[in-house]
Amino acid sequence: MIKTENTTLVANFAELIAPITALFKGQPILQGSVFILLTFILASILTWLIAKLLKALTSRTNTYLDDRLASIAKGPIYYSLMVIGFSTGIKLMNLSDEVTDLWVLGFKTFGVVIWMIFFIRVSKVVLKQLAWLGDRHQLIQPQTLPLFDNLSRVLIVIVALYIGFQIWNINMTAWLASAGVLGIAIGFAAKDNLANLFSGVFILADAPYKIGDYIVLDATGMRGKVTQIGLRSTRLITRDDVEVTIPNSIMGNSQVINQSGGPHPKFRIRVKVGVAYGSDIDHARQILIGIAKTESLVCETPEPRLRLREFGASSVDFELLAWVEEPELRGRALDVLYTTIYNRFKDENIEIPYSKQDVYIKELPNK
Repeated sequence: MIKTENTTLVANFAELIAPITALFKGQPILQGSVFILLTFILASILTWLIAKLLKALTSRTNTYLDDRLASIAKGPIYYSLMVIGFSTGIKLMNLSDEVTDLWVLGFKTFGVVIWMIFFIRVSKVVLKQLAWLGDRHQLIQPQTLPLFDNLSRVLIVIVALYIGFQIWNINMTAWLASAGVLGIAIGFAAKDNLANLFSGVFILADAPYKIGDYIVLDATGMRGKVTQIGLRSTRLITRDDVEVTIPNSIMGNSQVINQSGGPHPKFRIRVKVGVAYGSDIDHARQILIGIAKTESLVCETPEPRLRLREFGASSVDFELLAWVEEPELRGRALDVLYTTIYNRFKDENIEIPYSKQDVYIKELPNK
């Protein structure tokens, strides 16, 4: 079907400028050269007209995508017309069959390369648009964009190579067999790297965490901020400002706690406070809630809350629950809250019990 359409297009193209080339009938070299020269002029005019038409159509929409696609299509249209004109001009020169076939096949291969580049650029624009319009739970996101961009490029290049082999009548059976044997050898030699690669693909596709999230590895307790997600490894910056590189095979097989996940990046902190038995616990409640509500690092929404957890061995144990804007503020907020609670309880004569040991001496030893 494609071959029939190309043949029809070439015939129409040749028919359009046939009256001019007919003037040089009997001089095939000159006739073909004139045809190629006229191809330059006609291709430029047609490309300009098509570009104007596409611009008029895309100006009626409010999206950026169609404008970008129309701009990308301008080059391939021009070069496709040039390929058609050059191929027809070479055929008109009545050269030897070998030379004619070599030139025609070369022009067709050039056309395949041009359209391969076009589809690569189109896929990049479309994927980028889908990534920025999608939400967190969609497959194509900003952090997974490089993965799908590379996959689309590989697929387009493979299709282009297949078409190129078909143009030159190259049997692909031997190539595919060699590629299969080579793939098995590479798989055995780099199985660890391949495990990291596939785990990286699944991490990017599933997106259990993204760049900027605070995560905790359940197996080791390591906690840090994700700075890079690659196909081979994931990098974290710990609270000690130390960069840690973890192979994706370990990340894929570990339980990862994403402290920045959920409906928002806010993080809840827990402040455990013990009050001595006999203290006014209602007054202690008011103090604790008041401290949480007046602290600038604590979020107003959700509101801080206080829970009496248990009657301990020497204290009534409370737990103050509050939220901070992001997990990174956890340590700073706990420091401020604990300091303020200690000073306030000291001023209010509310005892915070601690372990004590009294030693009684019944009698002094005889000298």
